[in-house]
Amino acid sequence: MNDLEILRQVVEEGKLLASSLENIRLLLSGTQDPVASASVDELVKAHQWDELNNRFYKTLAFGTGGLRGRTIGTVVTMAEQGKGGVNARPQFPCVGTACMNFFNVGRAMRGLIQYVRGFVGTGRKPLLVIGHDTRHFSRDFAEFCARIAVELGCDCALFDGPCSTPEVSFAIRELNADTGVVITASHNPAHDNGFKAYFNDGAQLVAPHDKGVIDCVNALQNDHYDPLPAQHQGELTVLGKDMDIRFMNRLKGIILRPEVFGASSAKVVYTNLHGTGGRCIVPLLRGLGCKVSTVAAQDVQDGRFPTVKSPNPENAPALDMAIAQANEEGADLVIATDPDSDRMGIAVRDAEGKMQLLTGNQTGCLLAWYRCMSMRELGIITPENAQHAVMVKTYVTSPLQDAIAASYGIATVNVLTGFKYIAAKLGKYERAIPSELRVDYRRMDEKTTRSLRLEYSKYFVFGGEESYGYLAQDFVRDKDANAAALCLAELNAYLATCGSNLMDCLNKIYTQFGYYAEVSKSLVMEGADGAAKIAALTQSYIDNPPSEMDGVRVVSHRDFSGGAIKDAEGDPVPAEKLLFIELEDGRSFAVRPSGTEPKIKFYLFAHGKPGEDIAASQAAVRAGMDSLWQAISVDAEARQG
Repeated sequence: MNDLEILRQVVEEGKLLASSLENIRLLLSGTQDPVASASVDELVKAHQWDELNNRFYKTLAFGTGGLRGRTIGTVVTMAEQGKGGVNARPQFPCVGTACMNFFNVGRAMRGLIQYVRGFVGTGRKPLLVIGHDTRHFSRDFAEFCARIAVELGCDCALFDGPCSTPEVSFAIRELNADTGVVITASHNPAHDNGFKAYFNDGAQLVAPHDKGVIDCVNALQNDHYDPLPAQHQGELTVLGKDMDIRFMNRLKGIILRPEVFGASSAKVVYTNLHGTGGRCIVPLLRGLGCKVSTVAAQDVQDGRFPTVKSPNPENAPALDMAIAQANEEGADLVIATDPDSDRMGIAVRDAEGKMQLLTGNQTGCLLAWYRCMSMRELGIITPENAQHAVMVKTYVTSPLQDAIAASYGIATVNVLTGFKYIAAKLGKYERAIPSELRVDYRRMDEKTTRSLRLEYSKYFVFGGEESYGYLAQDFVRDKDANAAALCLAELNAYLATCGSNLMDCLNKIYTQFGYYAEVSKSLVMEGADGAAKIAALTQSYIDNPPSEMDGVRVVSHRDFSGGAIKDAEGDPVPAEKLLFIELEDGRSFAVRPSGTEPKIKFYLFAHGKPGEDIAASQAAVRAGMDSLWQAISVDAEARQG
């Protein structure tokens, strides 16, 4: 029997999903890549049915965030291993319709170009910006995308090496490009990679462009295309140090108290976890006079991320080496960024001299407080213009940030999870400036755009999400760990000049507003059947929300799946499978499926009263959170049958 006959028999035996067989046929009929056919043949002969299911149970469909999947299989075939590649990776990426490989990346790039060309029209060639991180196959995919773009008649600006995701967003705006792509899987495991697409505003795709691009990409079923004649092809340019300098110069404009760097003896240890953050963060901080050292072993750009189990600054072990170095050097702050430098995690020294990790919510609250306080103190935001200032955060980010902003007369707008929704607000505020005053808006400095927004629109003070993503400027339209590191180093230096530190500052915030605690939990469901389980569990909460939890009555629930909710500015909130449950005792939780990982996520919230003893309040709030999670876990298990 040939492979397809064997596979049909295995489907009948229940060892292989019917969808897997269909997608194997789809791939083999849509590509002439010999590695694809050889890898399928190897896996069939080895009876690797689970591996085939995981690689082929679905087509890696282009979503609003692009693509994300494995580049290296759990089982690596001899055809994929080939001669081997850099940093001990296989020579070729993982074969499969559910994987990140040239077949899927090529479809994504061609579909994006097709949509953008239709949007731009026939008067000129579209301009694309392409960047990538340090992951396995990132440079290969980036160069592959650039070649497709040029051969299909687009001009392309390709970064000369690994760069941060926010710098790609900046470059799209700076060059007035029509679209852009960054090859990254952010903080995912080393075996993953992704394709993240942006539109001409430097933000991720939102309606109507998201659906337009998705339709174009998903309609492509093969990897074949015909390059245009040479005279109709585009040109390739390389982005390097000049773009870095332009980016860093703009970042300097968000500093509120530049003098504190020279006046403070505060020390910072920074690590980019083998990623891209050192490209701009380190020269920027040192140029400003910040006393910063780096973790030499983690400066090395390596897609294996060899010194950490996970390159995720949310995970405590990722900061171990930096904390050890901070203890040796007497530094009071550790900053870590993920491989594409859009997320930032930190550790700070407590009253006993020990380094303590802060959550994304705690870090966000510190930055929100500092920027609100400083802008009022420096006269940037006044009682007269405060109605034109705004913070934008996600619904599942700490409500303490709302309280901080309100205390300074600044409104907060909550949006769905995903920085594209924060970026959409920034686009709205930009467009609200009279058109004749925002000519060449993208090239204006921070002071000029701030004045325009405070007079005619809304000035974005700060924003972020609980998952360690922050933004302090509008010339980048995605979360930016470069800016976050700069702002945090400034706050650290400022506090040092006041004889204080970050932990003391956080405790003062708790004393003023009450102790707030937030916990993020996840149930991981991987593999071919995991997605179905996640979908079913999520839908069960929407169809049958609990009436009580942990012995406490549910007083309200907000279901975002119907698209009927409006935000604080009266704008409709897009439909999303997100449910908020509020309990009678003030605790609450939210549930939603992850858009990028095989998880269903739970967000738990609780807080004490202002003026309470922090230690006692913390113990009580934490105990309530632990009890709530136990109840949710039991309920979730029961819902799964």
